[in-house]
Amino acid sequence: MAHMTTMPEKRVADSPESDAYDAIAEGYTAENESNLLNAYYERPAMLQLAGDVTGRRVLDAGCGSGALFAELRDRGAVVTGVDASAGMLEMARRRLGAEADLRVADLADPLPFPDDAFDDVVASLVLHYLKDWGPALAELRRVLRPGGRLLVSVEHPFAITLTQHMAGEKPGYFGIRNRVEEWTMGGRTSRLTFWDRPLHAMTEAFTAAGFRIGVISEPPYAPEARELFPEELREIPGPRFLGFLFFVLEAG
Repeated sequence: MAHMTTMPEKRVADSPESDAYDAIAEGYTAENESNLLNAYYERPAMLQLAGDVTGRRVLDAGCGSGALFAELRDRGAVVTGVDASAGMLEMARRRLGAEADLRVADLADPLPFPDDAFDDVVASLVLHYLKDWGPALAELRRVLRPGGRLLVSVEHPFAITLTQHMAGEKPGYFGIRNRVEEWTMGGRTSRLTFWDRPLHAMTEAFTAAGFRIGVISEPPYAPEARELFPEELREIPGPRFLGFLFFVLEAG
C-alpha cells in the first residue's frame, strides 16, 4: 500500500472551514492527540526539522488545538499561536493554559504582528486550505526576521493524485484543484475544502515570496509506530509512506 488515507489535520483560512472546525473541535483534538499521521508522523517530523528552538521566537501559524505549540514550548521556544477557528483555540487554551499567547487570525489577511517579530514560523498542515498562497506567504515573510525559517508541512501532491487515481477518478496533477471532504469526528460532521497543487507550484510560490528552499523532506514515521499501529502499517514494508511533504525555507 503506497498511500494512507489522510486523517484530519489543521486549518486556518477564514472561510466556511473556520465554522467547520468549530463544529468538530473536540473530536478533532481527541483524534489528533494520538493517531498515526499526526502524533507519530507529522509532529515528530516537524520537531526534528525545527531542531534546537531554545529561546527562539516561534509563530505557530494555524496552531489548531495546540499540540505542536505545546511541544515547541516544552523545548524552550517562546511561542505565539494563531488560528481562524475560535473553537480550536478554545481547545488549545485548555491544553496550554491562560498565559499562552493565542490569537484568532486568518492567514489570508494581514497578521497582527510587526515586521521581523519571529525567528521561526511553523505552518503545520495548513497551507493546503488556501487557494492563493501569495498573500499568506508574503505576510509570513514579513513577520520573520532576515534569515529566519519557515517550516511547512502540506499534503503530499503525489499522494493525493494516487488516491484519486485508485478511487477511479481522473486527477489533473498540474493544475490548482479544489477538493471537498466530509469528516465525522466526535459525532459531528463537517465539510472541509482543500486546494491541491503540484510540487512546482509550491516551490514557485515559496521563491516568489522571497524564501530560499533549504530542505524538501519525505521523512519516516516514528519508530514506535509500527508496534502501535500494526494494521495501518501492515502493507507498508519500510519506514516511509506517501503522506505529507515537508519544507524548510529561509527568509532572504
